[in-house]
Amino acid sequence: MTDAPRAHPPETTEGWYAFHQVFTIDRAALRQLDAAAKDDAVAELSKPITEGWSAVVPLIGSRADVMLIHFRATLDDIGAAQNAIGRLALVDALNTTYTFLSVTEAGLYHASAQLAAEAEQRGGKIGDEMHRAAMDARVDAERKSAHVHKRLFPQQPADMPYVCFYPMSKRRAVGQNWYALSLEERSRLMMAHGMTGRGYAGRVSQVISGAIGFDAWEWGVTLFAGDPLAFKRIVTDMRFDEVSANYAEFGEFFVGKTTSAREWIDSL
Repeated sequence: MTDAPRAHPPETTEGWYAFHQVFTIDRAALRQLDAAAKDDAVAELSKPITEGWSAVVPLIGSRADVMLIHFRATLDDIGAAQNAIGRLALVDALNTTYTFLSVTEAGLYHASAQLAAEAEQRGGKIGDEMHRAAMDARVDAERKSAHVHKRLFPQQPADMPYVCFYPMSKRRAVGQNWYALSLEERSRLMMAHGMTGRGYAGRVSQVISGAIGFDAWEWGVTLFAGDPLAFKRIVTDMRFDEVSANYAEFGEFFVGKTTSAREWIDSL
């Protein structure tokens, strides 16, 4: 009896770290805060950021009240943002409902499958010197492309104020184990999945962040749109893709509309 061949992960390239904080508001505690405490919160949430950005998203139809989204260059920068929020007097009126730590990611499924096949054809293997050199060159080329750069270092779209965030993982059930599929099969499935997403270009801006090693869920999906119905449509279409129909598990959805820190504080 021989062992089944090992299923290899795709190469990935990463960009900014992302941190989603979801809070409920303690109204009684909020009424105890003075104007200075609220002004401090506005100043912190509005201050310029050298690399990255933050967004305030009052939630609609959720068990929570507000979501803060932070994109930063390093994990330490995320920690600094978390600590800065934690020092605000406003936090005394906020209860953490949910957090999600991740890093923006581009999964290079097609390149990984292609280079794995080339290594096999020449009698080599994944991870050998020639394969590694070819993969490093491919990653470098991908990072220089405008499309991948946009995915790794996303900008907040000015004309898409609505936000939908949810975590997800790939299924590992018997007979439906994503991680047991070959690179070639995963590449095929993800290519079809990506084509569905591209059909919403101009209507939905998608930020995919990897959370393996950072969170119980494996990926975070942050969607921006000018029309909130676009969230329903794109998620429905993607769930009918073969990859999602067979292998995707979804967590809780948080939906809201971005606003300035000043407008949010004044609305409280």
